[in-house]
Amino acid sequence: MDVHEYQAKELLASFGVPIPKGAVAFSPDQAVYAATELGGWHWAVKAQIHAGARGKAGGIRLCKTYNEVRDAAKDLLGKRLVTHQTGPEGKPVQRVYIETADPFERELYLGFVLDRKAERVRVIASQRGGMDIEEIAATDPEALLQVVVEPAVGLQQFEARELAFKLGLNIKQVGGAVKTIMSAYRAFRDCDATMLEINPLVVTKDDRVLALDAKMSFDDNALFRRRAIADMHDPSQSDPREAQAAEHNLNYIGLDGEIGCIVNGAGLAMATMDMIKHAGGEPANFLDVGGGASPQRVATAFRLVLSDPNVKAILVNIFAGINRCDWIAQGVIQAAQEVQITVPLVVRLAGTNVEAGKAILEKSGLDLITADTLTEAAEKAVQAVKGTRAAA
Repeated sequence: MDVHEYQAKELLASFGVPIPKGAVAFSPDQAVYAATELGGWHWAVKAQIHAGARGKAGGIRLCKTYNEVRDAAKDLLGKRLVTHQTGPEGKPVQRVYIETADPFERELYLGFVLDRKAERVRVIASQRGGMDIEEIAATDPEALLQVVVEPAVGLQQFEARELAFKLGLNIKQVGGAVKTIMSAYRAFRDCDATMLEINPLVVTKDDRVLALDAKMSFDDNALFRRRAIADMHDPSQSDPREAQAAEHNLNYIGLDGEIGCIVNGAGLAMATMDMIKHAGGEPANFLDVGGGASPQRVATAFRLVLSDPNVKAILVNIFAGINRCDWIAQGVIQAAQEVQITVPLVVRLAGTNVEAGKAILEKSGLDLITADTLTEAAEKAVQAVKGTRAAA
């Protein structure tokens, strides 16, 4: 789960990370009021979306007067901000963050990620702040400083101090940087985060070290014990299909292809997507209906897949263990009764009650394509898409 910048900063500040003064606003008038309350003569008006590269897309405005603050908020609120991380559809801006824009001398990068391969927390820092970490890694990988945290003892003060000196900070700045690094690590660890990025981490003229921006992502599986963080979820920033899928305990991720996938099991879903690619097609989604999918959940899965206008065919691939093929077959029939299936439907069933499932589908009279193997199913789905294109 992702949160907005202002929410990430609130969490960081609660752990002692220094941040500039700021306030969230939902209207132009609130934005002006926030600026007057914050004081100062320069403010940044920041669009709050779950994506980076906002500055390059015009999502961050520097203002010198209250009228400029009002105009910036009015222009940003209600629009869809498109960055290279959002895709062409963009993300809706429903709130802005007003922040004092104090001058600074240097921009640094500081990040914490959960390295699943190493099974450790990895701290990443760089003197080249303000840039995407992917860009730094591609153009100058030696500029990345990294520390792998030993979980038995956690991040140590001397490790943070070494990072601070390698970032080129002077004696006055090192103390503040060490405090920031250690506090950010505690926030990452104690909030069950999977990613924390402070970019840029700035050094001011009076030697303060501030988190000028912040992004945090959290482990969904740990949210049951982090209710305050779970309440920060903003549904407007998610694909509405993914939100609907979550309500029915379905795992759905929309993609850009033409073949909709309905599969049981995350591993089999990934294999199905790979096989579609191998056969020359493009998957339109990842969808795992789970191990105990009822006919109702399968029907819901069909509605989700068919809500994507790019879908030209559907591939149902079920290898039933805990699940049952006859349940899936009933779900397919229920979906056909509730939702008009206007695209070719390829079904491959295997496992528990497979013969009963096939018999149910045969008796249903549905116009569908059956397959015995995953390879055959993927090839037939790809051919069905090509046939749809030819007919069009």
